[in-house]
Amino acid sequence: MDQADMGCCGCFGFLRKPRTPLLHHLRGSDAFLSDDLLVPQHDGDGDDDEPNTSFYSGQDTDFPYQSGNGPQRPVQRSQDIILSRAQSGFVCRRVPVKETNIAICREDENGNKMVNEYVHQRKIGSGSYGKVVLYRNTEDGKLYAVKVLHKSYMKKVRVAPSETAMSDVLREVSIMKMLDHPNIVNLIEVIDDPENDKFYMVLEYVEQKLVCDNNLEETSSRKYLRDIISGVMYLHSHNIIHGDIKPDNLLITINGNVKIGDFSVSQIFEDDDDMLRRSPGTPVFTAPECCQGLTYHGRAADTWAVGVTLYCMVLGQYPFLGDTLQETYDKIVNNPVEIPDGMNPQLVDLLERLLCKEPGDRITLQGAAQHPWVMCEEGPIPEYWCRCGFGRRKQVQAQKDDSLQEEQVP
Repeated sequence: MDQADMGCCGCFGFLRKPRTPLLHHLRGSDAFLSDDLLVPQHDGDGDDDEPNTSFYSGQDTDFPYQSGNGPQRPVQRSQDIILSRAQSGFVCRRVPVKETNIAICREDENGNKMVNEYVHQRKIGSGSYGKVVLYRNTEDGKLYAVKVLHKSYMKKVRVAPSETAMSDVLREVSIMKMLDHPNIVNLIEVIDDPENDKFYMVLEYVEQKLVCDNNLEETSSRKYLRDIISGVMYLHSHNIIHGDIKPDNLLITINGNVKIGDFSVSQIFEDDDDMLRRSPGTPVFTAPECCQGLTYHGRAADTWAVGVTLYCMVLGQYPFLGDTLQETYDKIVNNPVEIPDGMNPQLVDLLERLLCKEPGDRITLQGAAQHPWVMCEEGPIPEYWCRCGFGRRKQVQAQKDDSLQEEQVP
Protein backbone atom coordinates (compact mmCIF):
# COMPACT_ATOMS: atom_id res chain seq x y z
CA MET A 1 0.00 0.00 0.00
CA ASP A 2 1.14 3.56 -0.69
CA GLN A 3 0.97 6.88 1.17
CA ALA A 4 -1.83 8.26 -0.94
CA ASP A 5 -4.10 5.56 0.46
CA MET A 6 -3.32 6.05 4.13
CA GLY A 7 -6.86 7.22 4.73
CA CYS A 8 -7.77 9.91 7.24
CA CYS A 9 -4.66 11.88 8.24
CA GLY A 10 -5.33 11.72 11.95
CA CYS A 11 -5.49 7.92 11.81
CA PHE A 12 -1.87 7.21 10.97
CA GLY A 13 1.53 7.56 12.55
CA PHE A 14 5.09 7.05 11.37
CA LEU A 15 5.60 6.07 7.74
CA ARG A 16 8.62 4.23 6.42
CA LYS A 17 10.31 5.10 3.17
CA PRO A 18 8.53 3.44 0.24
CA ARG A 19 10.23 0.43 -1.29
CA THR A 20 8.33 0.80 -4.55
CA PRO A 21 8.18 3.55 -7.20
CA LEU A 22 5.72 6.37 -6.66
CA LEU A 23 2.35 6.32 -8.33
CA HIS A 24 2.55 2.66 -9.26
CA HIS A 25 -0.81 1.09 -10.03
CA LEU A 26 -1.99 -2.10 -8.36
CA ARG A 27 -4.90 -3.68 -10.12
CA GLY A 28 -7.84 -4.51 -7.90
CA SER A 29 -6.46 -2.78 -4.82
CA ASP A 30 -5.45 0.59 -3.48
CA ALA A 31 -2.03 1.71 -4.62
CA PHE A 32 0.20 4.25 -2.84
CA LEU A 33 2.95 4.18 0.09
CA SER A 34 3.43 3.04 3.72
CA ASP A 35 3.69 -0.17 5.64
CA ASP A 36 2.95 1.07 9.15
CA LEU A 37 -0.79 1.60 9.08
CA LEU A 38 -2.74 1.67 12.30
CA VAL A 39 -5.87 0.63 10.43
CA PRO A 40 -6.59 -3.12 10.37
CA GLN A 41 -6.53 -4.40 6.78
CA HIS A 42 -8.82 -7.36 6.09
CA ASP A 43 -7.63 -8.86 2.86
CA GLY A 44 -9.62 -12.05 3.06
CA ASP A 45 -13.34 -12.46 3.01
CA GLY A 46 -13.87 -9.98 5.82
CA ASP A 47 -14.63 -12.70 8.40
CA ASP A 48 -11.54 -12.05 10.51
CA ASP A 49 -11.93 -11.13 14.16
CA GLU A 50 -12.07 -7.37 14.24
CA PRO A 51 -10.39 -5.56 17.15
CA ASN A 52 -12.06 -2.74 19.02
CA THR A 53 -9.97 0.03 17.48
CA SER A 54 -10.34 3.77 17.85
CA PHE A 55 -9.22 6.10 15.07
CA TYR A 56 -10.19 9.22 17.00
CA SER A 57 -7.35 11.72 17.44
CA GLY A 58 -9.07 14.47 19.38
CA GLN A 59 -10.81 16.09 16.44
CA ASP A 60 -14.55 16.22 15.84
CA THR A 61 -16.74 17.02 12.91
CA ASP A 62 -19.31 18.85 15.03
CA PHE A 63 -17.27 21.46 16.89
CA PRO A 64 -17.71 25.11 17.86
CA TYR A 65 -15.61 27.43 15.74
CA GLN A 66 -15.02 31.09 15.23
CA SER A 67 -16.60 32.34 12.01
CA GLY A 68 -15.11 35.70 11.09
CA ASN A 69 -15.68 38.08 13.99
CA GLY A 70 -18.95 36.47 15.04
CA PRO A 71 -19.64 34.29 18.08
CA GLN A 72 -18.84 30.63 18.27
CA ARG A 73 -21.58 28.28 17.13
CA PRO A 74 -21.83 24.50 16.64
CA VAL A 75 -21.82 23.04 13.16
CA GLN A 76 -25.19 21.51 12.28
CA ARG A 77 -25.02 17.75 11.93
CA SER A 78 -24.87 16.32 8.44
CA GLN A 79 -27.86 14.03 9.04
CA ASP A 80 -30.06 16.99 9.96
CA ILE A 81 -28.97 18.96 6.91
CA ILE A 82 -29.55 16.05 4.55
CA LEU A 83 -33.00 15.39 6.03
CA SER A 84 -33.89 19.08 5.70
CA ARG A 85 -32.72 19.11 2.06
CA ALA A 86 -34.76 16.01 1.24
CA GLN A 87 -37.88 17.46 2.88
CA SER A 88 -37.40 20.67 0.88
CA GLY A 89 -37.12 18.74 -2.38
CA PHE A 90 -33.42 19.51 -2.95
CA VAL A 91 -32.52 16.05 -4.27
CA CYS A 92 -31.00 15.80 -7.73
CA ARG A 93 -31.80 12.18 -8.42
CA ARG A 94 -34.70 11.25 -10.65
CA VAL A 95 -34.53 7.59 -9.65
CA PRO A 96 -34.22 7.07 -5.87
CA VAL A 97 -31.59 4.75 -4.45
CA LYS A 98 -33.14 1.34 -3.83
CA GLU A 99 -33.20 0.39 -0.14
CA THR A 100 -33.40 -3.30 0.77
CA ASN A 101 -33.75 -4.46 4.36
CA ILE A 102 -33.29 -8.17 3.80
CA ALA A 103 -30.37 -10.09 2.30
CA ILE A 104 -30.81 -13.64 1.04
CA CYS A 105 -27.40 -15.30 0.87
CA ARG A 106 -27.18 -18.49 -1.20
CA GLU A 107 -25.29 -20.07 -4.11
CA ASP A 108 -26.21 -20.24 -7.78
CA GLU A 109 -26.14 -23.41 -9.87
CA ASN A 110 -22.38 -22.97 -10.41
CA GLY A 111 -21.58 -22.65 -6.73
CA ASN A 112 -21.02 -18.91 -6.83
CA LYS A 113 -22.05 -16.92 -3.75
CA MET A 114 -25.12 -14.73 -4.17
CA VAL A 115 -26.65 -11.86 -2.22
CA ASN A 116 -30.22 -11.39 -3.40
CA GLU A 117 -30.01 -11.06 -7.21
CA TYR A 118 -26.26 -10.32 -7.19
CA VAL A 119 -23.75 -13.06 -8.09
CA HIS A 120 -20.22 -12.82 -6.64
CA GLN A 121 -17.50 -12.47 -9.29
CA ARG A 122 -14.27 -11.47 -7.53
CA LYS A 123 -12.77 -9.12 -4.96
CA ILE A 124 -11.58 -5.89 -6.58
CA GLY A 125 -10.40 -3.80 -3.65
CA SER A 126 -10.14 -3.31 0.10
CA GLY A 127 -9.95 -0.45 2.52
CA SER A 128 -9.83 0.40 6.21
CA TYR A 129 -13.41 -0.61 6.88
CA GLY A 130 -14.18 -3.42 4.46
CA LYS A 131 -13.78 -4.75 0.94
CA VAL A 132 -15.09 -4.01 -2.53
CA VAL A 133 -16.44 -6.96 -4.51
CA LEU A 134 -17.51 -7.25 -8.12
CA TYR A 135 -21.04 -8.66 -8.50
CA ARG A 136 -23.19 -9.37 -11.54
CA ASN A 137 -26.90 -8.63 -11.36
CA THR A 138 -28.90 -11.58 -12.69
CA GLU A 139 -31.83 -9.33 -13.64
CA ASP A 140 -30.07 -6.79 -15.87
CA GLY A 141 -26.79 -8.66 -16.48
CA LYS A 142 -24.70 -5.64 -15.46
CA LEU A 143 -21.61 -5.59 -13.24
CA TYR A 144 -21.65 -3.61 -10.00
CA ALA A 145 -18.99 -2.69 -7.44
CA VAL A 146 -20.29 -3.54 -3.97
CA LYS A 147 -18.80 -2.25 -0.72
CA VAL A 148 -19.21 -4.93 1.95
CA LEU A 149 -19.02 -3.65 5.52
CA HIS A 150 -19.37 -5.28 8.93
CA LYS A 151 -21.74 -3.18 11.01
CA SER A 152 -20.65 -4.31 14.49
CA TYR A 153 -17.02 -3.53 13.70
CA MET A 154 -17.91 -0.16 12.17
CA LYS A 155 -19.83 0.76 15.30
CA LYS A 156 -16.76 0.04 17.45
CA VAL A 157 -14.40 2.28 15.49
CA ARG A 158 -14.61 5.80 16.88
CA VAL A 159 -13.65 8.58 14.44
CA ALA A 160 -14.82 11.46 16.66
CA PRO A 161 -16.26 11.84 20.19
CA SER A 162 -19.81 11.48 18.94
CA GLU A 163 -19.25 9.50 15.74
CA THR A 164 -18.21 6.02 14.73
CA ALA A 165 -17.11 4.67 11.36
CA MET A 166 -20.71 3.60 10.83
CA SER A 167 -21.71 7.26 11.16
CA ASP A 168 -19.32 8.04 8.29
CA VAL A 169 -20.84 5.29 6.15
CA LEU A 170 -24.40 6.43 6.79
CA ARG A 171 -23.42 10.00 5.96
CA GLU A 172 -21.72 8.80 2.77
CA VAL A 173 -24.89 6.95 1.78
CA SER A 174 -27.11 9.91 2.62
CA ILE A 175 -24.98 12.29 0.55
CA MET A 176 -24.80 9.94 -2.42
CA LYS A 177 -28.59 9.50 -2.33
CA MET A 178 -28.87 13.19 -3.25
CA LEU A 179 -26.37 13.29 -6.13
CA ASP A 180 -26.87 12.97 -9.86
CA HIS A 181 -24.01 14.16 -12.07
CA PRO A 182 -22.25 12.61 -15.09
CA ASN A 183 -18.87 12.87 -13.35
CA ILE A 184 -19.89 11.26 -10.04
CA VAL A 185 -20.20 7.53 -9.33
CA ASN A 186 -23.83 6.52 -8.95
CA LEU A 187 -25.12 4.72 -5.86
CA ILE A 188 -27.65 2.11 -7.01
CA GLU A 189 -28.81 0.28 -3.88
CA VAL A 190 -28.09 -0.21 -0.19
CA ILE A 191 -28.73 -3.58 1.43
CA ASP A 192 -28.97 -3.97 5.19
CA ASP A 193 -28.33 -7.54 6.35
CA PRO A 194 -28.97 -7.72 10.12
CA GLU A 195 -28.77 -11.51 10.22
CA ASN A 196 -25.18 -11.58 8.96
CA ASP A 197 -24.23 -8.18 10.44
CA LYS A 198 -23.37 -6.76 7.00
CA PHE A 199 -24.13 -3.60 5.09
CA TYR A 200 -23.80 -3.44 1.30
CA MET A 201 -23.42 -0.38 -0.92
CA VAL A 202 -24.13 -1.26 -4.57
CA LEU A 203 -22.35 1.20 -6.88
CA GLU A 204 -22.02 1.51 -10.62
CA TYR A 205 -18.90 -0.33 -11.76
CA VAL A 206 -16.19 1.66 -13.49
CA GLU A 207 -13.28 -0.60 -14.35
CA GLN A 208 -10.26 1.70 -14.49
CA LYS A 209 -8.72 4.08 -11.97
CA LEU A 210 -6.92 7.21 -13.08
CA VAL A 211 -3.29 6.11 -13.51
CA CYS A 212 -0.70 8.87 -13.46
CA ASP A 213 2.63 7.05 -13.66
CA ASN A 214 3.04 7.52 -17.43
CA ASN A 215 3.08 11.33 -17.44
CA LEU A 216 -0.20 11.90 -19.26
CA GLU A 217 -0.19 14.15 -22.28
CA GLU A 218 -1.61 17.64 -21.85
CA THR A 219 -4.64 16.81 -23.96
CA SER A 220 -5.63 13.85 -21.78
CA SER A 221 -4.81 15.71 -18.56
CA ARG A 222 -6.94 18.65 -19.68
CA LYS A 223 -9.91 16.42 -20.50
CA TYR A 224 -9.71 14.61 -17.17
CA LEU A 225 -9.24 17.87 -15.28
CA ARG A 226 -12.32 19.40 -16.90
CA ASP A 227 -14.38 16.41 -15.74
CA ILE A 228 -12.92 16.61 -12.23
CA ILE A 229 -13.59 20.34 -11.94
CA SER A 230 -17.14 19.90 -13.25
CA GLY A 231 -17.90 17.22 -10.66
CA VAL A 232 -16.31 19.05 -7.73
CA MET A 233 -17.96 22.36 -8.67
CA TYR A 234 -21.30 20.55 -8.64
CA LEU A 235 -20.57 19.23 -5.15
CA HIS A 236 -19.48 22.64 -3.90
CA SER A 237 -22.60 24.30 -5.33
CA HIS A 238 -24.57 21.91 -3.11
CA ASN A 239 -22.41 22.75 -0.06
CA ILE A 240 -20.73 19.34 -0.16
CA ILE A 241 -16.99 18.94 0.42
CA HIS A 242 -15.51 15.74 -1.01
CA GLY A 243 -12.45 15.75 1.24
CA ASP A 244 -10.38 13.10 -0.57
CA ILE A 245 -9.85 14.03 -4.22
CA LYS A 246 -6.97 11.92 -5.58
CA PRO A 247 -6.33 9.63 -8.58
CA ASP A 248 -7.39 6.49 -6.72
CA ASN A 249 -10.83 8.00 -6.20
CA LEU A 250 -11.15 9.03 -9.84
CA LEU A 251 -12.44 6.34 -12.16
CA ILE A 252 -12.29 6.35 -15.96
CA THR A 253 -15.20 4.99 -17.99
CA ILE A 254 -14.82 3.12 -21.27
CA ASN A 255 -15.60 6.43 -23.02
CA GLY A 256 -12.78 8.21 -21.20
CA ASN A 257 -14.96 10.19 -18.79
CA VAL A 258 -13.96 10.72 -15.16
CA LYS A 259 -16.25 9.58 -12.33
CA ILE A 260 -15.54 10.82 -8.80
CA GLY A 261 -16.00 8.14 -6.15
CA ASP A 262 -15.50 7.45 -2.43
CA PHE A 263 -17.47 9.93 -0.33
CA SER A 264 -16.44 8.29 2.95
CA VAL A 265 -14.96 11.49 4.44
CA SER A 266 -17.27 13.96 2.69
CA GLN A 267 -19.09 16.69 4.62
CA ILE A 268 -22.23 18.71 3.93
CA PHE A 269 -23.11 22.23 5.10
CA GLU A 270 -26.30 24.15 5.55
CA ASP A 271 -24.86 27.37 4.12
CA ASP A 272 -21.67 28.57 2.43
CA ASP A 273 -19.63 28.59 5.65
CA ASP A 274 -17.52 25.52 4.86
CA MET A 275 -15.20 25.65 7.88
CA LEU A 276 -13.83 22.25 8.92
CA ARG A 277 -11.51 20.91 11.56
CA ARG A 278 -11.46 17.17 11.10
CA SER A 279 -8.46 16.06 9.04
CA PRO A 280 -9.08 15.47 5.33
CA GLY A 281 -8.54 12.17 3.59
CA THR A 282 -4.99 11.67 2.30
CA PRO A 283 -1.70 13.25 3.47
CA VAL A 284 0.06 13.83 0.13
CA PHE A 285 -3.07 15.56 -1.19
CA THR A 286 -3.59 17.64 1.96
CA ALA A 287 -3.62 21.43 1.72
CA PRO A 288 -1.09 23.42 3.79
CA GLU A 289 -3.77 24.91 6.02
CA CYS A 290 -4.98 21.40 6.90
CA CYS A 291 -1.52 20.26 8.08
CA GLN A 292 -1.41 22.62 11.03
CA GLY A 293 -4.30 21.28 13.08
CA LEU A 294 -6.41 24.40 12.62
CA THR A 295 -9.76 25.08 11.03
CA TYR A 296 -9.80 25.37 7.26
CA HIS A 297 -12.21 25.98 4.39
CA GLY A 298 -13.28 22.74 2.73
CA ARG A 299 -13.71 24.16 -0.77
CA ALA A 300 -10.17 25.57 -0.83
CA ALA A 301 -8.80 22.26 0.47
CA ASP A 302 -10.62 20.34 -2.28
CA THR A 303 -9.19 22.80 -4.82
CA TRP A 304 -5.64 22.15 -3.56
CA ALA A 305 -6.23 18.39 -3.94
CA VAL A 306 -7.36 19.00 -7.53
CA GLY A 307 -4.07 20.84 -8.09
CA VAL A 308 -2.03 17.95 -6.65
CA THR A 309 -3.96 15.56 -8.89
CA LEU A 310 -3.17 17.69 -11.96
CA TYR A 311 0.50 17.74 -10.94
CA CYS A 312 0.44 13.94 -10.68
CA MET A 313 -1.21 13.64 -14.08
CA VAL A 314 1.30 15.78 -15.97
CA LEU A 315 4.49 14.86 -14.05
CA GLY A 316 3.83 11.36 -12.72
CA GLN A 317 4.91 12.19 -9.16
CA TYR A 318 3.75 13.99 -6.04
CA PRO A 319 4.66 17.67 -5.61
CA PHE A 320 5.41 17.24 -1.89
CA LEU A 321 6.55 13.93 -0.40
CA GLY A 322 8.75 13.11 2.58
CA ASP A 323 9.93 9.88 4.19
CA THR A 324 7.57 10.37 7.13
CA LEU A 325 4.16 11.89 7.64
CA GLN A 326 5.64 14.88 9.47
CA GLU A 327 8.26 15.47 6.77
CA THR A 328 5.53 15.33 4.12
CA TYR A 329 3.50 17.92 6.02
CA ASP A 330 6.58 20.12 6.46
CA LYS A 331 7.18 20.10 2.71
CA ILE A 332 3.54 20.86 1.93
CA VAL A 333 3.60 23.86 4.27
CA ASN A 334 7.07 25.23 3.56
CA ASN A 335 8.52 24.04 0.24
CA PRO A 336 7.79 25.83 -3.04
CA VAL A 337 6.26 23.71 -5.76
CA GLU A 338 8.93 22.48 -8.18
CA ILE A 339 8.01 22.62 -11.85
CA PRO A 340 10.53 21.52 -14.52
CA ASP A 341 11.72 23.89 -17.23
CA GLY A 342 10.11 23.70 -20.63
CA MET A 343 6.55 23.16 -19.43
CA ASN A 344 3.70 25.03 -21.12
CA PRO A 345 3.65 28.48 -19.40
CA GLN A 346 -0.14 28.41 -19.12
CA LEU A 347 0.00 25.04 -17.39
CA VAL A 348 2.73 26.32 -15.06
CA ASP A 349 0.53 29.29 -14.16
CA LEU A 350 -2.45 27.05 -13.42
CA LEU A 351 -0.41 24.66 -11.25
CA GLU A 352 1.12 27.52 -9.26
CA ARG A 353 -2.29 29.08 -8.67
CA LEU A 354 -3.94 25.79 -7.67
CA LEU A 355 -1.00 24.96 -5.37
CA CYS A 356 -0.87 28.39 -3.76
CA LYS A 357 -0.01 27.97 -0.06
CA GLU A 358 -2.33 30.74 1.08
CA PRO A 359 -5.93 29.51 0.70
CA GLY A 360 -7.28 33.04 0.36
CA ASP A 361 -5.05 33.64 -2.67
CA ARG A 362 -5.60 30.20 -4.23
CA ILE A 363 -7.54 30.15 -7.49
CA THR A 364 -11.11 28.95 -7.09
CA LEU A 365 -12.52 26.09 -9.15
CA GLN A 366 -14.69 28.62 -10.97
CA GLY A 367 -11.51 30.52 -11.82
CA ALA A 368 -9.78 27.32 -12.90
CA ALA A 369 -12.76 26.46 -15.12
CA GLN A 370 -12.09 29.68 -17.04
CA HIS A 371 -8.29 29.44 -17.05
CA PRO A 372 -6.75 29.64 -20.56
CA TRP A 373 -5.04 26.24 -20.26
CA VAL A 374 -8.29 24.58 -19.17
CA MET A 375 -10.45 26.30 -21.79
CA CYS A 376 -8.04 25.81 -24.71
CA GLU A 377 -10.29 25.34 -27.77
CA GLU A 378 -13.28 24.04 -25.79
CA GLY A 379 -14.11 27.17 -23.82
CA PRO A 380 -14.91 27.44 -20.10
CA ILE A 381 -16.32 24.44 -18.28
CA PRO A 382 -20.10 24.90 -18.16
CA GLU A 383 -21.72 24.80 -14.74
CA TYR A 384 -24.01 21.79 -14.39
CA TRP A 385 -27.59 22.77 -13.62
CA CYS A 386 -29.10 19.92 -11.71
CA ARG A 387 -32.71 18.87 -11.28
CA CYS A 388 -33.03 20.14 -7.71
CA GLY A 389 -31.81 23.64 -8.56
CA PHE A 390 -30.09 24.07 -5.18
CA GLY A 391 -27.01 25.70 -6.69
CA ARG A 392 -29.17 27.89 -8.93
CA ARG A 393 -31.22 28.96 -5.91
CA LYS A 394 -28.07 30.14 -4.16
CA GLN A 395 -26.87 32.00 -7.25
CA VAL A 396 -30.22 33.79 -7.66
CA GLN A 397 -30.21 34.73 -3.97
CA ALA A 398 -26.65 36.08 -4.28
CA GLN A 399 -27.70 38.19 -7.27
CA LYS A 400 -30.67 39.54 -5.27
CA ASP A 401 -28.38 40.39 -2.36
CA ASP A 402 -25.97 42.20 -4.70
CA SER A 403 -28.85 44.17 -6.21
CA LEU A 404 -30.16 45.10 -2.76
CA GLN A 405 -26.74 46.34 -1.71
CA GLU A 406 -26.48 48.48 -4.85
CA GLU A 407 -29.90 50.03 -4.15
CA GLN A 408 -28.83 50.90 -0.60
CA VAL A 409 -25.70 52.74 -1.76
CA PRO A 410 -26.50 56.53 -1.65
